[in-house]
Amino acid sequence: MPPGFGFPIIVFNHHRIRRVCILLALYALAMGASIWLSYQLRFDFRVPDEFRTTIVRIMVTVVLVKLVSLLVFRQFDTLLSYFGLGDAQRLLLAMGSADFVFLVLRYFGGIARAPPRSTTLTDFVFSFFGLCMVRACLRLYRERFGPAALRRSKSAEARQRLGIVGAGSVGAALVREVISRPGLGLRAVAIFDDDPAKWSTQLHGVPVLGGIDKLAARHRDLALDKVIIAMPSASGMRLREIVNELNRLHLKCETVPSYEQLIKGQVHLSTIRPVEIQDLLGRDPVNLSTDRIRELVEGRTVLITGAGGSIGSELCRQVASHAPRRLLLVERCEVQIFQIEQELLGLGFPTELVPLVADILDGERMRDIFRRFRPQLVFHAAAHKHVPMMEHQPFEAFRNNAIGTMRMAELSVEFQVDRFVFISTDKAINPTSAMGATKRVAELCLQALQGRGPGRTKFMAVRFGNVLGSSGSVIPTFKRQIAEGGPVTITHPDVTRYFMTVREAVGLVLQSATQGHGGEIFVLDMGKSVKIIDLARQLIELSGLREGVDIEILVTGLRPGEKLFEEINLNTESLEPTGHPKIMCFVSKAPTWDAVRQGLDRLRDMAPDADPDRVKRAIQVLVPEYHPYLAVAAGEACAPATGVASQDELPARGALR
Repeated sequence: MPPGFGFPIIVFNHHRIRRVCILLALYALAMGASIWLSYQLRFDFRVPDEFRTTIVRIMVTVVLVKLVSLLVFRQFDTLLSYFGLGDAQRLLLAMGSADFVFLVLRYFGGIARAPPRSTTLTDFVFSFFGLCMVRACLRLYRERFGPAALRRSKSAEARQRLGIVGAGSVGAALVREVISRPGLGLRAVAIFDDDPAKWSTQLHGVPVLGGIDKLAARHRDLALDKVIIAMPSASGMRLREIVNELNRLHLKCETVPSYEQLIKGQVHLSTIRPVEIQDLLGRDPVNLSTDRIRELVEGRTVLITGAGGSIGSELCRQVASHAPRRLLLVERCEVQIFQIEQELLGLGFPTELVPLVADILDGERMRDIFRRFRPQLVFHAAAHKHVPMMEHQPFEAFRNNAIGTMRMAELSVEFQVDRFVFISTDKAINPTSAMGATKRVAELCLQALQGRGPGRTKFMAVRFGNVLGSSGSVIPTFKRQIAEGGPVTITHPDVTRYFMTVREAVGLVLQSATQGHGGEIFVLDMGKSVKIIDLARQLIELSGLREGVDIEILVTGLRPGEKLFEEINLNTESLEPTGHPKIMCFVSKAPTWDAVRQGLDRLRDMAPDADPDRVKRAIQVLVPEYHPYLAVAAGEACAPATGVASQDELPARGALR
């Protein structure tokens, strides 16, 4: 049955009667004019006398039949001034059905009041476009001059003069929406584009004046209030150039969403947002083999630890989108687990969500979870990750990051989990921090377990760098310092770091999980490293401020455990290809299970309040490439260690509990 087909339930009230009367008059007028014009064209505007006497009767018949067809297709139930493609489709079906009736009558019935065949076909085209014109004019009147538009116009302080950078399809959609919604108080006055072929042209009546240099030359004459960058495919470098120029001109700038967001719907003014630092980093979009990820996850029970954290919560979102049978959210902070549970419920995924408040160091609790739910995939994201904080309490970092991972891995073996994916870090490579070293210990534990012998569980680790906007990361810290008026603090002018968006990082983690056979350490392609001082300067500029004038940058010196730059792999690791260009696989000789177990036992038997230097030296026995910072002069200064702890300096071996 055609869309909108059916006999309406008539409810009489004065609003409905008035609307139906207006529609009857407008539709009848349009269709009567259509059939009259069809006759005129049929006879080259010289209608013979014999047709002049019947044209009025035929016109009345045609209009009445078409009105009945419009009634059947519910075109008297619609609101007058709302008109879209669905309404046009129903008008097309209504007119086509009526004219089809006349063609049948002419061919088989010889009915006198049926118009000639050629006139019927012409009338079909005219009547359809005539009715569409009526409805489009009513919609245009509502959008331009209706009560709602007038109220919005009166409430707006002034119509802002808008400049748009980008004359492509996104820019055109943006201009079209600005024009169609004048009540928003915006007026597009100029467009700028890098393509010379578009210069001195118009886009929906708005002139394309030239490149960005024309914006600099004419922004005072144009009196622009703000500029929207409608170039979602522009590189980060080009976007930085445009933003720097707009900041220099003291023009407020915003941008459209990324292409990934745009493909989900049309450009709307409500989606315009300020330019963010991730826009300027210019990372290429990552193509994922979603079929393989879905094959891995769909219909299975998946357990995610640290489910309320930055990485864990994004893992929950992406895993849930691939329809697991059950998703176990393990998190020791009830506030965070409540937030991600409510978000997933709101997204409506067809998955059983099980929020579990638990600490991975609580062996009995975790064993009960594995026994009750029998997870098939484990993504282990729970960890202590803050470098300076863990430098002062390395034993806690060791307990959570190494012992916690080991216990989760042993439970996975005991309950025959298919895959165990450990979220590691680039700071585990030649570590100088306790956090990085304990992550490296966890990697060694998994490799030793994998090398112990054949088993069902495949262990793998995924390393990546800093995640943009994650809790405790540098960007939220810089934003807070800028909001407070500065200074923005950096540890060293030459410090560089790799950055990824959390969505990109987690997508590649899932992709890595589909490729592992056990024992691999996957490293994500993190692009080019970024100078932290450049990041600070860009954030200051995005805030419309000037370095050295409005905000100072203060160099405080490297903190204990920090590096100037991060590395990709250890010298002892060999590179192996993977099926994805953004994922590298490094393989090294796995340590023996006995050696790793002995080291863990010795460290585990240390007291939680043990001297931090002593704990770091004990970790160094397990991770020889670890170069810890050791406290001297009553903990007031730090210096790099020059040696490793001897076996005599370590506590006696005990049982790992």
